Amino acid sequence: MNIVLFAMLGIFVFMMFRRNKKTKDQQATLQSQFAPGVEVMTSFGLFGRIVSMDDEENKVVLELSPGNLATVHRQAVTKIVEPAAVAEEPTVVPDDASSLTVAETDRAEAVNRPETVTETPEESLKRLNDEGKKDS
Repeated sequence: MNIVLFAMLGIFVFMMFRRNKKTKDQQATLQSQFAPGVEVMTSFGLFGRIVSMDDEENKVVLELSPGNLATVHRQAVTKIVEPAAVAEEPTVVPDDASSLTVAETDRAEAVNRPETVTETPEESLKRLNDEGKKDS
């Protein structure tokens, strides 16, 4: 029984060291890709472009928006942001404004549908409050 417990403990310790090694390797690979001009994200959610790096003090200067700079610790930069490839769909523009108006059949259906009835903000608040009281 003791042998099984020691074997399980050994496997657990082995898995811990293996995970730590993978994490360190990934972090080292990421750190080696840092260079001025690279889009990055910090561990606290700021996105920016690397302007300069100070390897001696482990500091990175990020440009968050034009003219706004932030200095962060090098380890706070956790991800390189790659631009997403966006497939653009052609925009269809009608030749006339007829497609912008509601057809007579659509108007008739809109009158018969209660969810399309416009109401004032006060009426909306009253209706939502009343619905909340009914559910309780």
